[in-house]
Amino acid sequence: MGSLSRKELDALVEDATVDCCNEDEQLTGLYTMIEDNLAMPFATQVLGVEVTVRKVDLRGQRIVAICHRGRERQAIAILDLPLPDPPPDGSEWIEAYRHWGG
Repeated sequence: MGSLSRKELDALVEDATVDCCNEDEQLTGLYTMIEDNLAMPFATQVLGVEVTVRKVDLRGQRIVAICHRGRERQAIAILDLPLPDPPPDGSEWIEAYRHWGG
């Protein structure tokens, strides 16, 4: 991540929030773009343990990734989630979310 220019990130944020009236609606717009575009499931490492991200969720005022390992599940703020290399398709929306919250 970090490969998009400020102009490209601004354009993504604009696409996600074009009809939004307030910050809550903007967050929902960004969540929808992440949910619709992030290629899931994908595997990544959290604290040295491999987990599978199967979905994202909107909890309170943040977007979280739902990480699975066996029968265990853990919600991790998507901005704190280490992405694999290469990152999954659609991860530019996570970058746009980070830029928006900047």
